[in-house]
Parts: sequence; structure tokens; C-alpha cells
Amino acid sequence: MRNVRDSGDIGNNRDGGNNRDGGNNRGSGDNRYSRKQTQAQSQHQPHTQHQPHIQHQPHSHPHPHRSRPRVPRSALVAPLCAAVIAAVLVPAPVAGASAPPRPELLAPQGTVFLPNLDDDARRCRLRPGDLDRLDVAVDERLAACNDAADEVVNGPEDVKDLTPLRVAPMRVGESASGRIVVPGAQRLYVRVFVERDGRLVALGDDDRLTARELRRGVRLAVEGRHIVRDPRRWDGRVTFSLVVADGARRGEARLAMRVAPVLLQNDLQRARHVFAAAPGPGKGQPVEVRVADRKPGQWRKFADSLRAATRAAGLKDGELRFQPGTSQWWRDVWRQDIVEPAYVTRPTPTGPHTMRILLRSPNHWRSADGKAESLRRAGRLLYRDLRGPGVGVVQQYTPHRDHTVDDLLNYTGNVESLPPYPGFPKGRIVYGSSAQRRPDPSFVRMLHAQGQQPPVVLDTSWLVVGHADETVHVVRADNARGWTLAVSDPRLAVGLLRQARKAGQGGQRLFAGTASEFKPTIDEFLALDARTGDSEDAARHIDRQLKVLLRATGLGADEIVRLPTLYLRVDQGGGLPRRHLAFSPAIVNGLSLTARDFAAPDPHGPRVRGRDLFRAETERRLTANGVRTHWVENFSWAHLGGGEVHCATNALRELPR
Repeated sequence: MRNVRDSGDIGNNRDGGNNRDGGNNRGSGDNRYSRKQTQAQSQHQPHTQHQPHIQHQPHSHPHPHRSRPRVPRSALVAPLCAAVIAAVLVPAPVAGASAPPRPELLAPQGTVFLPNLDDDARRCRLRPGDLDRLDVAVDERLAACNDAADEVVNGPEDVKDLTPLRVAPMRVGESASGRIVVPGAQRLYVRVFVERDGRLVALGDDDRLTARELRRGVRLAVEGRHIVRDPRRWDGRVTFSLVVADGARRGEARLAMRVAPVLLQNDLQRARHVFAAAPGPGKGQPVEVRVADRKPGQWRKFADSLRAATRAAGLKDGELRFQPGTSQWWRDVWRQDIVEPAYVTRPTPTGPHTMRILLRSPNHWRSADGKAESLRRAGRLLYRDLRGPGVGVVQQYTPHRDHTVDDLLNYTGNVESLPPYPGFPKGRIVYGSSAQRRPDPSFVRMLHAQGQQPPVVLDTSWLVVGHADETVHVVRADNARGWTLAVSDPRLAVGLLRQARKAGQGGQRLFAGTASEFKPTIDEFLALDARTGDSEDAARHIDRQLKVLLRATGLGADEIVRLPTLYLRVDQGGGLPRRHLAFSPAIVNGLSLTARDFAAPDPHGPRVRGRDLFRAETERRLTANGVRTHWVENFSWAHLGGGEVHCATNALRELPR
């Protein structure tokens, strides 16, 4: 089974577990307002026509044959727009002196800046052996490498990730100078660049803007270095002060800015890139996460049917990637459970500029003797295969946890989202938690801290795996908001079996033709379920989940799409309580490829008059909502290991414009 027991930034944060971020903040540089010259090639143009040009400084993985790209002037120049600016004028202490300077600090593209956590120059690489080392130092090093980790603008694409500011030209004397001041507690979170001689240069604490610059006007650019993780430490806001001294006279302008919040994508957004696992060499049994003792099988059937589904939905073959793991851990095939894709965005004159932020699962392992620790090694594939231009990775975890933190709930299949609806223009996060079983508290705090998608919390403690994606999925609908929820319905599944038995089909078998060792007839399963009451017990738990969801969304019970799934309670051993597992493949635990295309696990229900009862009922209900069902063969590859199509895949989706 995927689980049968309970078990950070610049891009990286490790919470010490005592209500503060502790132990690790590697890659953020030192805690000062750092300075470093941005490499930029300039053209010979009049000063007022300067455009920054970027060239790469040497680094650990240079590109010696890459030409020095020119950065268009439009990358940093745009029509001025309104900004939140407060000017504070300090009068001269000398009677009769002339008026003090009146500085203006302008934000032509708004006051939101991005956390610059991608890798536009593709300079961040894995070292040999990184995928296998059980060492958290590997995870910290990988997370520490990104564009905000240095003081260089890493190419013309990196310029687009910076938010431009302007110092308006002013009348000052020859001895005047200016400074950009950031409060000490906020300096760690931003970096400011100034354009000089056509180059972007990191502006340090003690750097001054000259009188000549102040008279002509100054172009600045702001780089975010972190996302908000814990609002008790930083709430995402930064105040920039432009302080100008002209002899004894002094003037000041202030500008309040904030980092862009991290927003989760949702299942109605078209999948642009889908990735899943593939078999690797050797035994492949990981030690840091619990996976089934049974080797995943029939990968080719899974891969071929998934490819057929993606093609039918219009996805190009090159946008479906299968990632084999290593001989040490390839059986960790749960790609949904290593990352929750998200994004950040800021406005520009040509439309929103977005960056993907991949939230790595906070699965943390410590050896029995306490001498070794590591994050989930499959998560390092994010750095190898996905991090790059426009894509950053964030990891946030707590190494020291109390007994209520269940690492199974740290799999990111337990983090889902609802699309926008009235009152929640960015949608909402959904995750599973309870007093007895909860996910990493610092990861949850980070989700809450974004402040844009207030979470809905479901009790998933009754499930063996304990994930929100096991019982609920967003699907399109012809209603006012354009979507509704599909939920697992054990009562519907049992009702279909009873109808078949009444029609004299009680001898038909479930899971015929699969690798299942238990293939009961309809009569046999109904007799078993009558003794245990497992399906009805699961239905009551789902009723309670649905009550929370209906109250949170305003959906009506008649709008819900119910899909047949059978449940059994299983013995987990180790003194753990018996919990529910989907006995038949949980159809809702599939992958939306578009709003109208759903890749669902083939349920292998009993066949009556040549039709699979569960498939036919699912197709009828989803078709009524304008959704096409594409069946994926995942019985041996995923279902028998405790998961389904959704658990075994992931998708980077089309971002809002």
C-alpha cells in the first residue's frame, strides 16, 4: 500500500518546530542588503535612452558559447501608473533656507514584486549521486540555488522578473546625494538594482545616488528573495524610502510594496505538461517513505492508456513525460505527492507576468539512530527536470514534529484547490487534517500565509492514506459558477451491485482480468459488506466531508456529481486503527486534462450485458456535465499500491492571463 502506517529561501526553509524558522535558511545569502554588480552589456546611446544589457558572470556552470543578449529598453520602461507613495518633507533647520528637495519614488508597473526563485540561466545543476544521497544537506543545497541567490541579473528573462521603480528627476545641488533605505527587518527579503551605464547594479546599504543621477532621474528594479512563510516573521510587505540630502536640506519619499502571494492552480485549468513515473532499475524500495511491498506492475498499460487520454485532450506527446527513479527508490511512483504546483504573478503593461512556484512536499525522514535525515528523494526530480526559466521550487518543512503529525498527510496529494467563486476570487485551498492526524504545521502555516485562498479543511483521518484527493475532485458544470464537485459514493456503488443481483447477475466478478488476488462476485462482495458495514461507514465519513464543502462553497447537494466506489476497512498493523481504503478504484481520484477531459482510473466493475456497471454510470453522470471520460489502466501500477491516476501523475497547468 502507498501507506499503511503513520509515519526550507530562497527556495528553502526548515522550521525548527518551535514557532520560528530555525536551523536552515541556506541560500538566502547573508542577512544584509547585499550589493553586487549585474553584468550588462550596453550600447552607446544618450543617457536618457539607456537600455540595460545583461551578460553572464562566471559561475559553476557557465555557458561559454552563449552570446551576450541585449535587454530591450521596454523590459524596464513603461508608462507611469498610480502608485502608493507617501512623501515626507523634512524642513531645513536653518531659517530662511530654500525649500528642501521633493523626491518622488514611482512604481510604473505597480507595487507587487515577485519572489525571484526560478533559474533563467539554467545554472543550477544536480551533482552526481544527488538523487540517491540520504542527506538533508543535498536538499538544502538544491533549494538554495536560484536567481535570487546571487546579485547578478541572470540574463534578459531575469530582468522581466524584476519590478521597475523610478526616481523622478529633481532639482538638487552639486553636493546632493540619495539613498534607498529598507528597514532592517525587511532587508533579507528584497534586493534593489540601479541602472548605471546601461547596467543593472545591486544597490547596497551604503551606496549613494549621485546628484547627477537625481537630476536626470534614476531607474531601479526590485527583486524578491523569498515568499511569505510565516507572517509572524515577515508578512510580505516592504517599505522603500528614498532619502535625499542636499546640503543641510533633506527630503524623503516612501513607497510600500508587497511580494506576490503564491496561488495554487486548479483542475479547471488546461494541463500544459503532465508527468508520471516509470520503472527504474533494481529493487527500488525507498526507506524514507512508506510504499507498498508489492512491486508496481503493468506500467506499459498505464503509460499507453495515459498517453491515449492526453492525446484525446489535445496535449502534444512531448508534454507527457515519464520519469524513472533510481535503483534505490523508483517504487516511489507518486508524482502527485511530491509537489503542489502553484504560481506568482505581477501586472505589466503587456499583461500579467507569471512564474511557476512548485511547493515540494514536506516529507522528512530521520534514521532510527537520529544520525541521518533527508527529504523525500523523489522530490529532487523537481530540481533536475522542472526548475529552470519561469519555474522555481520552494521547500518548507519541520524536522522535529509531535506525534500528531503524520507524514502520509504531507504528501501533496493531500493539498488541492477550488476554482474562484463569489467571495473568493482566487479560489480556495483544500487539505485533509484532524486533531489525531495532521500535516506539517510550518507547511500549513505557509499555505495560510499567502492570504488569498483561505483553506477548507476536511477530516481525512479515516482513510489509510488520508488525502483530500481520494474522495473529491472539481469538475465543470453548467451552473452559475461553472463548476461543481465530484465525490466518491459507496452507497451508489453498492446500489448498482444490488440492482445487478436483482437482475440475476450476482455471479459476475469484480476486477476480472486484473492482477487482483481477490476477485469477488457481486453476491460475495454484498455478503461481505453486509457483515462489515464498511461501505456505509465510509459513506458517513464522506457525508461529513461533503457537509463541510457545501457550507464552504454554497453548492447545493443536487449539484454534486456522485461516482461509484467501494470501500473496505483494512488492518494496518503496528497498533494502528483499521482505516478505509478504496476497494474498487476511486474514480474521482483521476486527472483533469482540460475542463472537459477527465483521465479516470478504470474501475473494472462487474460486467452486465457486456457493460462495466461502474464505467457506464460514471460516463452517464460526467457526460451530463459536459465532461468526457478517458479511462486509464492503473490497477496494477497504482491502485494495488494504494493510489490512482491522480496520485501517480501531476500537471503544470495553463496560468490565468
